[in-house]
Amino acid sequence: MRPQLRWLKVVVVALCVLTGTACAQYALDGRAVSMRYDPFRVAGLPATDGPSGPRGPLPESTDRVQNSDGGVIDRAALLAIEDIEDFWARHYAETFAGGFAPVQTLISIDPSDPGTAPVCGAEAAMLKYNAAYCRTRDIMVWDREFLLPVAQKFFGDMSVNGLMAHEYGHAVQLQARLVDADTPTLVSEQQADCLAGTYLRWVAEGSSERYTLNTTGALDRVIAGAIAMRDPISLFNLLSSPTDAHGTALDRVSALQQGFDVGADACAAMTLDEIEHRRGGLPSLLFHSGIPGSDAPIDESTLGSLMDTLDAVFTPAAPPVLSVDQTGCPLPEGLPAGYCPDTNTVSVNLGLLQQIGTPADESEQVLLQGDNTALSAVASRYVLAVQQERGVDLRSGVAGMRTACLTGVAQREMAQRSGLPLTLGTGDLDEAVSGILTNGLVASDVDAGVVPSGFTRISAFRSGLLGDADDCFRRFP
Repeated sequence: MRPQLRWLKVVVVALCVLTGTACAQYALDGRAVSMRYDPFRVAGLPATDGPSGPRGPLPESTDRVQNSDGGVIDRAALLAIEDIEDFWARHYAETFAGGFAPVQTLISIDPSDPGTAPVCGAEAAMLKYNAAYCRTRDIMVWDREFLLPVAQKFFGDMSVNGLMAHEYGHAVQLQARLVDADTPTLVSEQQADCLAGTYLRWVAEGSSERYTLNTTGALDRVIAGAIAMRDPISLFNLLSSPTDAHGTALDRVSALQQGFDVGADACAAMTLDEIEHRRGGLPSLLFHSGIPGSDAPIDESTLGSLMDTLDAVFTPAAPPVLSVDQTGCPLPEGLPAGYCPDTNTVSVNLGLLQQIGTPADESEQVLLQGDNTALSAVASRYVLAVQQERGVDLRSGVAGMRTACLTGVAQREMAQRSGLPLTLGTGDLDEAVSGILTNGLVASDVDAGVVPSGFTRISAFRSGLLGDADDCFRRFP
């Protein structure tokens, strides 16, 4: 949150909602909405909560994998790769010319083993917490000691498939001649995210013989893994062109969503212009690495500035009031912020709000958070007052989607409009997107009923980032 920008850290640790923390959810309310924006669907598929992961045992042998220790991690990686290859063998020709050829060489490494030979010109130690596809030699390599075990522990079994599908996406894009040596990294990486999304939808539809994937918690964990691999903001990145970056959390999630929702045709169409279009004309500062700094403190003064900012953005006839001691608007236990229609009050539990607004590190067991994780949650409660003034229902799945959309509108204005008490800076959108996954409050109704799927929650938020308040009310009537 400017003027106090902060350093973002890459965090691959547990998420509250994604690891089972209870969140209120809705019963179906019978409203007719677009399939894409239905709170109980995920890009047209039902929002399901059930088993996810391998349907049967892992392979007994890892003979195909060079340097393997034969352990469970390599067997999980190999099963995922076999499934991804099955998908592309069946569907490659639907979009791309020619036939699909599997990657020739698979290599597993232990980056901590000094005896491990270099792969594709890189020392093993450089591949710690990494997986890669070497296009000059048609080699796929992964770190079995650090990357995959951590991903599996914190993001679930299907996170291994997500990682492997991304790297296999690089092989597919090369075969399909979507990239060459001059393709910007930003484009090739988001194409790979998109191609991974096409595979994940196939699994979610029940077409895989090896895996199942529910479209709520399990898919959310895969998305969280994509966020964890976002580009960190560092001074080193200032030395590189923005087109050499992999993309922010919002970039990478929206690219994966393109593949999941639209299919491989959308991946083939990705260019720098398409990425800029997907960013909706928002300031480049939000997407490019900048000089790191500190978060704004989550205190009464900052929250007061946020309320003044939202008053200027939405200009309601009767602006809601802020209560930091819950006077006139008590909150249920565990809820950091809420809205009371009867008193037109946005109420906060300052202690809980500070917890989710404190910059994350590896010891805190959260994915990613910062001041805008907390401030976007408060903004979501403010926009319930905007909805009440319009006379719409505040208790439904559609209300949760509308709330996320209007919060996106607020974030857009805070990024674009000069002279506001609070404005967005580098990394702030990543903080908001992560919060939408981890606690879901931004996409909830007045009773804190959360839209079941993080995929759908982010879609609603992004629709507001790319539009205005009237669009939100039209889209989510």
